[in-house]
Amino acid sequence: MIVLGIDPGTTTTGFGVIKRLGTNTTLVKSGVIKISSQLNEPEKLSAQRSALEKIIKECRPEIAAVERIFFFKNKKTAINVAQARGVILEILNSNKIPICEYTPLQVKQAITSYGGASKQQVQKMIKLLLGLSEEPKPDDVADAIAIAICCANSIR
Repeated sequence: MIVLGIDPGTTTTGFGVIKRLGTNTTLVKSGVIKISSQLNEPEKLSAQRSALEKIIKECRPEIAAVERIFFFKNKKTAINVAQARGVILEILNSNKIPICEYTPLQVKQAITSYGGASKQQVQKMIKLLLGLSEEPKPDDVADAIAIAICCANSIR
């Protein structure tokens, strides 16, 4: 099974693609979709759509997991991220990719068995779980990979 994990953002969206065969999980591809902050909101959403479409065509995920917006201090940021998240959900749906959604707490619990784990603890566990030579960075990428692992573990 190929799982696409996505950590939505307005100018930075992390993605991680993992492959699960039995109990063996490997990292297929990961990275960041960078969108220029100089673009207006519709242009940012369109750029994100194009970039995500390329990843879907290249990696052909069977299922996708997206971080659910849980809490934001800044309303403007929350609205913009919600719009980006909406575009992501629409792209996945239009490509007929089943979608799972997880809060950061659920992801941390799934990866480290502790919902209050730090980002560094999550990164260390990802490194161990996937047998990577180093911890995944930046945070957006690590979060996306963790979301994909959470999804793969929950549908086992």
